[in-house]
Amino acid sequence: MKKWTLLLIIILTVLSCKSKKGLTQNSSETDSTQISTDQNLPKDAKNIQDRLTFYEKIFIHPKFESVKINSKITADQLRVSPLDATIYIENDKKIWSNISFLVFPAARALITPEGIKAIDRYNKNYIDSDFDYLNNLLNVNFIDYKTLEKILMGRTFMHITNSNSNIVKNSLGYQLTSIANQKIVTNDVVREYKMEMQYTDDFNLYWVKLNDVKSNDAIEIVYENWETFPNEVKLPKNVKIIIKGSKSSQILLENTKFEFSRMETPYSVPGSYKKIDIK
Repeated sequence: MKKWTLLLIIILTVLSCKSKKGLTQNSSETDSTQISTDQNLPKDAKNIQDRLTFYEKIFIHPKFESVKINSKITADQLRVSPLDATIYIENDKKIWSNISFLVFPAARALITPEGIKAIDRYNKNYIDSDFDYLNNLLNVNFIDYKTLEKILMGRTFMHITNSNSNIVKNSLGYQLTSIANQKIVTNDVVREYKMEMQYTDDFNLYWVKLNDVKSNDAIEIVYENWETFPNEVKLPKNVKIIIKGSKSSQILLENTKFEFSRMETPYSVPGSYKKIDIK
């Protein structure tokens, strides 16, 4: 696992995806942000009557073709940090990332709806895989390309309906909790998730937590310091990803610069690099 730390960071940083054919979804050793998800809702919590407006605010966003993000990455499994990353997203098409330490190239990834390609320059190896690998790393089974593109940009990525969730207005904004587990089937395997989300008063996603009901594996994501751009697109400057399971890890992203422009996304594997088979 240690020799794959850089590629793990790349994949989780770029947070993308897989085209998993069987997907049928409509839509704690590490430091963890304390999330208030009391069974007894606070006194200031009030049920949301106008759900249509809430859904419009969290699901419909200004469109853009591409964005380039400069980031710094810190992770608890990383001996050297922070790492510098350039992340480039073309909506619905690809996510490309280049990671370096100081001035030295460390890793590169190209992720599309078809799969993940990544090279680890330090260990001189590479992967070319579908996204079962990424789902296994995250201890989940619901990830496809669009889902993780949304995760990276702080968008709502789970299926929310009147029948599966409760939404209340509280002192922080809007709190959403599942009243029915989300069942997701992949390759004939059924997993159920309990969902908790908090939005700010202006409908930015603040945190999300998903728990596997049977295994207690969990993923938590916290979004902070949202920035609004001239094209009305909103993106978070700080992202914390916490993965809990038999092995736990934490990754912090500090997005320092955003540019809404196109760029070249070179990717090639040197002939001397060894392919790693994902099992």
